[in-house]
Amino acid sequence: MVILEFGEQMSILVKFENATLMQEERPVVSGVTVEVSKGEFVYLLGKTGSGKSSFLKTIYADLPLGMGSATVAGYDLNTIKPKDIPYLRRKLGIVFQDFQLLSDRTVGDNLKFVMKATGWEDGSKINARIKEVLNKVGLESKEGSMPHELSGGEQQRVSIARALVNDPEIILADEPTGNLDPETSEEILRLLKGIAESGRAVLFATHDMMVYNKFKSRTLMFEGGKVNQSN
Repeated sequence: MVILEFGEQMSILVKFENATLMQEERPVVSGVTVEVSKGEFVYLLGKTGSGKSSFLKTIYADLPLGMGSATVAGYDLNTIKPKDIPYLRRKLGIVFQDFQLLSDRTVGDNLKFVMKATGWEDGSKINARIKEVLNKVGLESKEGSMPHELSGGEQQRVSIARALVNDPEIILADEPTGNLDPETSEEILRLLKGIAESGRAVLFATHDMMVYNKFKSRTLMFEGGKVNQSN
């Protein structure tokens, strides 16, 4: 783990310097120099295969960093040890396109499963936290529902609640509106922007230009093996 200066540690959550992103031992994006701070909502735009998902997977240490350097939530990705990766991931919340809910258990039990897997033990604290995060995503009445009883938008809200249970510093959203209709996509985007405004960093990978054009924000454009930035 790196020790950052106090001010930097408090504000910058993701920092890549002249980094190369790898996929199956080949470079897919090079020269990545990016900083993301608390409270920022950042789009990752680009075609399928342009490196957006590789960037997110590098952040949560599922893919190794190539050349350059990177720190995420205080962890140095060049030197992080396998035993420390679960601790890094507890500082991250990940939202996927396909929800990845367990179909054989209720909404509450889906959240409970993740919490127990990440070290929660006290039953009363688990139940209180489940109610808290479901309230944040507007699903306080759905704790006992099965996933198949929910709409696509509600299932994605459950996956966002799951991403929030460990109070992460960073939310990584990989095409979270890809399976949703435009109106529901807008609701999910508003929810994630609100989460960023609460002091977390949100990285939102998408190729949904309708959503992007409706809510402009800082953007990382993945194209031609490079990343270009705009505000």
